Amino acid sequence: MGIVLSNIVAIYRRELQSYFVSPLAYAIAGIFWLIAGFFFFLILLGPTGIIAEAFYQDSQGAPGSLDVGSRFVQDFLSIMAWLLLFLLPILSMGLYAEERKRGTLELLATSPITNWGVAVGKLLGVLTFFITLVVPILGLEAIALSAANPPMQPAILLLGHLGLILLAAAILSLGMFISSLGESTILSAVFTFTASILLMLVPDFIGQKLGGSMGEFLSNLSLAKHYNDLVQGIFDTSSLILFASYIFLGIFLTAQSIDALRFQRN
Repeated sequence: MGIVLSNIVAIYRRELQSYFVSPLAYAIAGIFWLIAGFFFFLILLGPTGIIAEAFYQDSQGAPGSLDVGSRFVQDFLSIMAWLLLFLLPILSMGLYAEERKRGTLELLATSPITNWGVAVGKLLGVLTFFITLVVPILGLEAIALSAANPPMQPAILLLGHLGLILLAAAILSLGMFISSLGESTILSAVFTFTASILLMLVPDFIGQKLGGSMGEFLSNLSLAKHYNDLVQGIFDTSSLILFASYIFLGIFLTAQSIDALRFQRN
């Protein structure tokens, strides 16, 4: 067990260091913060933003009727979820495709490190990099909403961002599997984007059309449905189980993909 953990940590450190020395990663971070900051300002302080709406309601004799904090978290994190659909495929596209191009994937496939260990280490590395992008925004939100009336509940803020991280982990895990299938990073990004859109929207759409127990089952497979529950402050263990299942599925499929490569080489 100790050897497995040490291998995962080694892959994790290698993967994380590759992001912090990559110009592309810094470009992604800059663009992400720029777009997130723009929507942050627009939703909170824009001409038709939440603050303007709150002042309007106060002028109509209904002071404090708008829960600024909860409303902002829901609106902002809804925008952030769609932003992730463009960001995460770029982060995950090179997890294995670049290894194929450089010829190092064969070394990983034939090394003593288990395929599960490599996949977990890579996923933790890219997810940690994503979390470093989210933390400054979370701090900015906490400062901006500290004077909200009624007061912002920290649990809602943290639960919403937990949902954002779990959504990112699920998409990155599936993107990692797609990246392991070929050498083209562009195709990997495109297929990951397509798969993310399908998993976000299609199960709930089909489920509502079907109705009944089968429709409910399909609706519960939607990433968007469970993400929205967490953003709205609804803590349900079924949401955690669903995200964990998608994360595990991505890791499992990735390990099987590398096992197939190992078998071909043998």
